Amino acid sequence: MPFKLKSKFKPAGDQPQAIAQLTEGLAKRMRRQTLLGVTGSGKTFTMANVIQNVQMPTLVIAHNKTLAAQLCNEFREFFPDNAVEFFVSYYDYYQPEAYLPHTDTYIEKEAQINDEIDRLRHACTQALLSRRDVIIVASVSAIYGLGSPTEYEKIVLHLRRGQELNRRAMLEQLVAMQFERTNADLKRGQFRLHGQVFEIRPVNEDAVYRLEISTRITRIELVDRITRIAKREQEDVWFFPARHYVVGEAARSQAFGSIKKELAEQLSLLEKREKVLEYERLKRRVKYDLEMIKNIGYCNGIENYSRHFEGRTAGAPPFTLLDYFKQGTRNKEQRASEFLTVIDESHVTVPQIRGMYNGDRARKDVLIEHGFRLPSARDNRPLTFAEFNERVGQVIFVSATPAEYELSISVQTAEQVVRPTGLVDPEVILARVTGRKHPERGAQRRAEGSLSQIEDLILRIADRIKQKERVLVTTLTKKMAEDLTEYLQAKKIKVAYLHSEVETLERIEVITDLRRGKVDVIVGVNLLREGLDLPEVSLVAILDADKEGFLRSATSLIQTIGRAARNSNGQVVLYADNITGSLQRAIEETERRRKIQLEYNREHGITPKTIEKTIRNLLEEFGINRDGRTTKGTAVRNLRKKVTELDLQGDARPLPEIIKDKERQMRVAAKELQFELAAILRDEIKELKRRLNMK
Repeated sequence: MPFKLKSKFKPAGDQPQAIAQLTEGLAKRMRRQTLLGVTGSGKTFTMANVIQNVQMPTLVIAHNKTLAAQLCNEFREFFPDNAVEFFVSYYDYYQPEAYLPHTDTYIEKEAQINDEIDRLRHACTQALLSRRDVIIVASVSAIYGLGSPTEYEKIVLHLRRGQELNRRAMLEQLVAMQFERTNADLKRGQFRLHGQVFEIRPVNEDAVYRLEISTRITRIELVDRITRIAKREQEDVWFFPARHYVVGEAARSQAFGSIKKELAEQLSLLEKREKVLEYERLKRRVKYDLEMIKNIGYCNGIENYSRHFEGRTAGAPPFTLLDYFKQGTRNKEQRASEFLTVIDESHVTVPQIRGMYNGDRARKDVLIEHGFRLPSARDNRPLTFAEFNERVGQVIFVSATPAEYELSISVQTAEQVVRPTGLVDPEVILARVTGRKHPERGAQRRAEGSLSQIEDLILRIADRIKQKERVLVTTLTKKMAEDLTEYLQAKKIKVAYLHSEVETLERIEVITDLRRGKVDVIVGVNLLREGLDLPEVSLVAILDADKEGFLRSATSLIQTIGRAARNSNGQVVLYADNITGSLQRAIEETERRRKIQLEYNREHGITPKTIEKTIRNLLEEFGINRDGRTTKGTAVRNLRKKVTELDLQGDARPLPEIIKDKERQMRVAAKELQFELAAILRDEIKELKRRLNMK
């Protein structure tokens, strides 16, 4: 199907010109473009229109899982009839294998795989290999090894009603595809056979396919996996491998010889260097791994031998999601090998992509040096930045503050400064930290310049509370955030803080309480990481704004200023004794944007209105009871314990039934990409199971 955008909105503000400019750039084969879109200008809607115009399979890369989930949901709303899929790391928890020489400590790889995210990853690769109307929203997991798409596609099983069937051949085919046979309840990637009935549960769907067979396939039904009721009959069905890493028997045999040859070479090198311990350690490890692979087809850390199994030469890049884009679009129509890449929040995402390789290489070098791994383990790695650039075609960088790299390599930059709502960037005010009056330069000044920054802040907070509006305050350190919170609480201000030690459960409640008015002020360190979208916030105060560094760079300052851009009364106070280069650039850029926005509003007779956004509490929506909230990040464990106790009060159901209900809620949350909520529920389930075992 073609991409077909569905929305009640029409492009407005700067969106029409940005859409036209980017679309024309893609038509002219421009390899790199930038969309400079201010906060709240509808950059995702702009990109959705561009995708509809160019009709290209699209990869959208975001710098964290939460942002990727948010983008995926937005694109799914815009393209309900197309394949919009989600590709992020499937680990709930991941501790990579490592060795610390200075303490002689070996850390074994430990991982907890999220089954639902694994299903979504398979849905991504299968969509890419079977259709062109595909948008994949991914984290930087997209540049990590995934297994050969050619081998993956080669072993696909296509079954049709009326097809002659060799039962033994089909069993062997499913086993080769890494499916497991079972007589118990079907899990993803399993099948079972009862007489003339085959039941198969694919890895990419939460359903079961039932096949009735004799010498031919007489019926194919899609069955609800719980009720066992048939949903529909169909003419055919496709099954893809249960794992992305598929190795044929011939490739496995060849890999064994290659691994043994490399082992002999590395042992000889260690012997020459008189590294006796490393020699014995490596010899024992590799021989054990080969024996495991030979007997059960798998070993812990098998991915470290991927170069041998895939037949790659030393140093050759791994197969990644990008190769599935190329595999899926080849030879299917003109410009077939091309796909569009959108890098969201590029000022953060590009450095993250660039840095993945070096960190992985440093860890692997230590393991190899001390005999824990063969040198080929280095080739189980993320792509280098150069390899990434070679594999993507046309790219659009999207950011409110694109870095010099994006701007310098882009053929053109489309600006999206005017918002569809008519909202303008907030007024910027400079105030002294020490209480002295500010020299007249840059932004507007407040008359009561003799106050200290905290005294001045309290007056401004009081003004906003009277207007029933909210305030964000950013500090430089966690300790400052906690101390300021306690000080404001002593002044009878309803305040809470957010920083990296405040876990998921508290973040959700604090932000919801702010929107509802239970909290008037949030104090934070780097509020950018929260992905806050809070139209109730009309004042953002940045303390110690003249302390140069990451949190007070021009980019961070502009992004933080944008937090007040969703309210028509938006205002930002920068507390500083000196005008740094970053401050000056942030103020000048904000004033430049305000001038453009105000002029547009005057010309079109627009009166800005604060965005109206429904207040949602994810915890309440999923039936999780709460009657209080801790304000200290260090009390998270106690809070979780309290939460579980609260949930059990007045609940006469047996624990197994409560656990089953929680698991259902967790699956629903994961299916709707609410992974933070799913993590909370997972932790509660662990606590309930612990109690059940104690009984």
